[in-house]
Amino acid sequence: MQDDTLRVKFWGVRGSLPVSGEQFLHYGGNTPCIEIRCGKEVLIFDAGSGLREAGLSLMSEGVSEFDVFFTHTHYDHIIGLPYFKPIYRCSSAVRFWSGHLHGKMSTAEMINEFMRPPWFPVSTGICQASLDTVDFRPGETLSPRKDVSIRTMSLVHPGGCVGYRIEWGERAVALIYDTEHEPGILDPALLEFIAGADLMVYDCTYLESEMPTFRGYGHSTGMHGSQLAKAAGVARLAMFHHDPSRTDAALAAMEQEVQAFFSGAFAACDRQVIDL
Repeated sequence: MQDDTLRVKFWGVRGSLPVSGEQFLHYGGNTPCIEIRCGKEVLIFDAGSGLREAGLSLMSEGVSEFDVFFTHTHYDHIIGLPYFKPIYRCSSAVRFWSGHLHGKMSTAEMINEFMRPPWFPVSTGICQASLDTVDFRPGETLSPRKDVSIRTMSLVHPGGCVGYRIEWGERAVALIYDTEHEPGILDPALLEFIAGADLMVYDCTYLESEMPTFRGYGHSTGMHGSQLAKAAGVARLAMFHHDPSRTDAALAAMEQEVQAFFSGAFAACDRQVIDL
């Protein structure tokens, strides 16, 4: 990888629950985890089941410094955290960031509450890595690494959720999940947030026909994501957070439908790499 490349790698693209089986081989079954490399700088977004494999891969490359950002902490977005090998290595430094529970619970409190008996055999006290946490308020701009700027905003999801816009050089990636839209409305604040992004990763859990049934669940559709992308001048749309019941065949059909409206759309797959 060249030092001037912004790379996005999907380690988990499934929502709600990991799945396996012959009907899920192409798009994959791991829950949310995205690696973003800004040249040599490595950032990780969410700690779903895909984080286990991401950690092993990055350690094999010799990566020892990790910044892990949480969009929120529902099970599917944190289930991989106890299986992230770097936190058990004294040679690692791991920094965790969250803002969705600002004023209610700190990042450190959240991690310590999740990773302890009886939910997990041991507590974070067993970790040998240098662990640090950062709390922020949605709306703040973060500077985790040299020349990397990350804008943040609140998304519409039960319990709160944070959207991220990662900017490096002249490139930008917007992560907009988990979130729910209002039918027929393109949120002006969201349009400004994603404007001109090279890639938007968007919550495409449901079909338009399913939205009335799942109103209030905090998720959106590929068609709405494509409308946002078109209106905001986004170059590519990664359909993300696939419903656990959505088979490869069903996702391929959804992808084809959305691409007919916005040619830059695609359904994200586990281990897929996008270079910008």
